[in-house]
Amino acid sequence: MNKNILLTLLFLNSLISFSQEVVNSTPVTLKKNRDVFQIVNSDKKEVSLFVSDKAKVKAMQLNEQMQIIDSISTDRPNSKTYTDMIGYNSSNGNARLFWSSNDYENIISQLYDFSNRKTTIKEFSLVLKNEKILQKFSENEHFYILSVIKKSNDLKLHIFDNDGNYSVKTIPLEGFHFFNRDYTRSNLYEVLEENLLPYEAPFSMQSINIENPTSLTDAAKKRKCYFSNKQITITLDANIDYTQMIIIDLKDFTTTEKMIKKHHIAGDRISLNSNSFYFDNKLYQIKTSSDLLYFTIKDLDDTILKEKVVNSGSSIDFKNSEIYQEGGDFGGKRTLETAAQFIRKVNNLSLGLACYHIGQNTLITFGGVSAVQQSAGQAALGSFGLIGALVSYAVFNPTMESFNSYSRRKVVKIEGLFDKDENHITGELQPLAFDKIRTFFDKNKDVSSQTLFKMGDFYYLGYYDNPTNQYIIRKFAD
Repeated sequence: MNKNILLTLLFLNSLISFSQEVVNSTPVTLKKNRDVFQIVNSDKKEVSLFVSDKAKVKAMQLNEQMQIIDSISTDRPNSKTYTDMIGYNSSNGNARLFWSSNDYENIISQLYDFSNRKTTIKEFSLVLKNEKILQKFSENEHFYILSVIKKSNDLKLHIFDNDGNYSVKTIPLEGFHFFNRDYTRSNLYEVLEENLLPYEAPFSMQSINIENPTSLTDAAKKRKCYFSNKQITITLDANIDYTQMIIIDLKDFTTTEKMIKKHHIAGDRISLNSNSFYFDNKLYQIKTSSDLLYFTIKDLDDTILKEKVVNSGSSIDFKNSEIYQEGGDFGGKRTLETAAQFIRKVNNLSLGLACYHIGQNTLITFGGVSAVQQSAGQAALGSFGLIGALVSYAVFNPTMESFNSYSRRKVVKIEGLFDKDENHITGELQPLAFDKIRTFFDKNKDVSSQTLFKMGDFYYLGYYDNPTNQYIIRKFAD
């Protein structure tokens, strides 16, 4: 088995050329039940790559040319207890992985010390009886687990630092204003407990990484969080009339509340739809009725920076694409003709918008998505669309998680390009790296052991091509 793992990875030594498509490939036979995961150190331009099966974990340090600098092999934690790889941090240039039980109460860390060629194991017991886990965050120095305390306005951070030490920080949200969707006064726990099914389960919170394109599948969630090494920003959009923001400073753990109003639309609130996206310290909001759409950009003081309105009789003057529909009753892909069709359809779906940097400009996707549409044959594929059928989610891979196809969903969307002053830019859009990767997966479905990561300006996709018994790495650029 160790020999097979070694053969699987030796090809990385030869990744010298950087062609636009295939970086390299090597003939190799892989066993089943193998996971691949990586940690990217952008400052050092290095990648720590991990390949695991049920028994072993192989860790390698790769340089910018994807050549192996060093490697360590160790036993995988007991899979009966530690079912999931949940995150990572770094320590003096070495990588530390965190594994957990299903309930997060048992956690084990593995420090891969390349300089001394050894691994160090440390176990932790978390007491979570009165908490609900919301999300996890990794960055170079720390790994965080965010939870909410039952029947309260308090959040809690479980923190693992770069020395491998564990601490807990309670974050009270005193004086914050929490209401459920019908404006009944509530607390944070009960707001997060609200059932938003079929699209969102209670206590679900979508993590957004703005460095990658965000699919509408993720952006349409009403409860989202955005992480940087300085702060955690939570946005709550279950209420149709405002976005509530909770900002946590990770240096001193102070908190700030922002209540950003959404544009008023007259009529029955039940027939309205709204959402937001936090980007570049601004809040991008969308609100619709059956025949109106408002797109608003605000600063965090609730000041309007730009606003666009579209009604059923007008055109959408800020789009750079056709009105695109996939899935639904018609199946396949089709183009819609009018703004009225777009507004009506997205208002009846889970509404969202997502922002992504293209140079100094911003690409914004507007639209709506349905919940997963199950069929007898599709139910076995899992709930993550195409990628759910391709990759094991027991492995923590933030970039792969953010890459999400719209398989088994109805999707209606448009895209618009804006400059740094939020003015619309006319012209044809060029395909993004994620578009090229989706196209690749549409044509190449018999693959496994995928990993996807970004370093510099490029995305690197590694996968095992089952028919040819080759492991291949491809490079994609926006």
